[in-house]
Amino acid sequence: MSARTARTRLLAATTVALAALALTACDNGKGVRDEGPSAASRSSSQPTGSTAAGTKAKPTGETGGSTAAPKSTATPGTTTAGTSGGSGSSGKNGSGTTATRNPACNGANSKTTATEVSRPLNHLLLTVTNTGAKNCDLTGYPIARFGEAQSVPPVAESTHPQAVVTLAPGESGYAGVLLSAADGSGGNGYTAKTLVVGFAKGSSATPALPAKGVYVDDKLTVTYWQQRLDDALAY
Repeated sequence: MSARTARTRLLAATTVALAALALTACDNGKGVRDEGPSAASRSSSQPTGSTAAGTKAKPTGETGGSTAAPKSTATPGTTTAGTSGGSGSSGKNGSGTTATRNPACNGANSKTTATEVSRPLNHLLLTVTNTGAKNCDLTGYPIARFGEAQSVPPVAESTHPQAVVTLAPGESGYAGVLLSAADGSGGNGYTAKTLVVGFAKGSSATPALPAKGVYVDDKLTVTYWQQRLDDALAY
């Protein structure tokens, strides 16, 4: 091999070596610009469900940012829980009487008698009989004034009846009167020979007392009018 041929081969080998070095420098990132991911890659990497121009996507089923209120079935101004109670036809008022539908029994449409009884001791029985042609209501208690007394006896509240005492024509109602203490513990006693009985409404009555009169003291007490005689004398 001639010297010229040897130089030619050496030059070629050197050129190849330089080209290889240049390619290696490009591969290590110093001579190549990174263009980033392709457009197709960017498109596929966006999250699903987002909207354009930064608008937040609404969850499924939400409309206009508000929730429909449940529809009410009640009519305005009314209630569905319970009914209003009916007004009673009668009721006790402040005077101890009871409002009724029938006319009141009194001295004009009834007869009143006073009877001294043997049992219980020191008791008087008042009887009112309807002498009219219509029912009447015997309400409250007898407003009894014995002799010249300036006051009337109190009523025993425990004897208030459960219902209004209504008397048909010819029927009777009753009240008991405790005249004096059975053990003599009462004071300010005296003998009364006259009696006036007042009613809740209407005229009064003046039943006759026994000829000898009746003895009363400060234990004098009356009951409410009763439908039954036994109830009147139970106090």
